[in-house]
Formats: sequence, C-alpha cells, structure tokens
Amino acid sequence: MGQGHSRWRKRWQNRRQGAVVCAESDLQGDITIGAKTVVHPKATIIAEAGPIIIGDYNLIEEQSHIINKKVTDADGSTMCVMIIGNHNVFEVGSYVEALKIGDGNVLEAKCKLGRLTELTNGCIIGPMCEVNIQETLPENTVIYGSNCNRRVQSDRPPTQALQLEFLAKILPNYHHLRRPTKTLPKLNP
Repeated sequence: MGQGHSRWRKRWQNRRQGAVVCAESDLQGDITIGAKTVVHPKATIIAEAGPIIIGDYNLIEEQSHIINKKVTDADGSTMCVMIIGNHNVFEVGSYVEALKIGDGNVLEAKCKLGRLTELTNGCIIGPMCEVNIQETLPENTVIYGSNCNRRVQSDRPPTQALQLEFLAKILPNYHHLRRPTKTLPKLNP
C-alpha cells in the first residue's frame, strides 16, 4: 500500500457516477465529489473542519491542495462546510482554503486562496498570486501579475469539458482509481 492509501482515514463519497478519482490522491474527511469531476494523482483534499462538497465537472490537478482547515470561531464552533461549484479548474500546486467557490473559476498554478476570500463565478486567480483578505470577488475578476493586479474581464473562462472527457478515458489506463465508500443517487434537476 502506498502513502496515499495509508493516509485515507475517514470516509469520502461519490455523489454521482462518473467522477474519476485517482488512488494516489490524498482524501481525508467527509468529501462529496460530483459527477464528471477529475481528481489527479497527488492532489490533496482534506475536510478537517467539516465536509467539503465539490460540484460537477471540476478538474483538480496534481499537487493541488483543497483544505477545509479547522479554525475556532469567536463563539467556539469549528464546523464549516466548504462548497465548490461546477466547472472549476484547480491547476498544479494551487492551494485553497476558501469556503465558497462559485462556478467556472480557474485557480492557476501555485496560487493561494485564503479562507476569508469568496470566489463568485468566472474568476481567475493567476499563477503565484495570493489572495487572503476578507472579501467576495466580483464575477469575472482576474487577479494577475507579481503585484496581484485586478481587472474584470467581459467573458468567463471557457469550460474544460474536452479535457475532462479525455482525462476520464486516459487516467484509468495509467492509474488505479478509488471506489466511493457511499454512492448517492442521481439528482434530478
């Protein structure tokens, strides 16, 4: 058994069929992964302070960290639910603690998104950019450059549907996949 297997402590569940989760990924805690989401090997998802709910059609690349970190609030409670929408891309080495992430966002290589920041829809956090202030980013915000400059783009980033389809076919040929501990029924829209 590899290191990823021994670190898989609590349960995780696959909300719908079709998610591709590599066995070499590190999943800890109560994690719900949506349909057609791809989790690469060496990705880390830790639900320490409460559940993590990941929507459909997300791409979580190698060495990405999605962590619902335990922090004690003023009233002493520590239970927080992290909700990640649909069609998001977490590129190589991205680090995320934000509790709310909308749809269609791109978190580029080695960026950091702190717990106090909320992403709406269509935002891009550029490579090596760090955002950790208490704010809700407006839709289609782009943060870029060494000074973390900001602008608002007119269009949302394109979805990664073709890449997700390709990875869903290729990854099982080269990596072992995790099986869910619990499969929930399909949701009817």
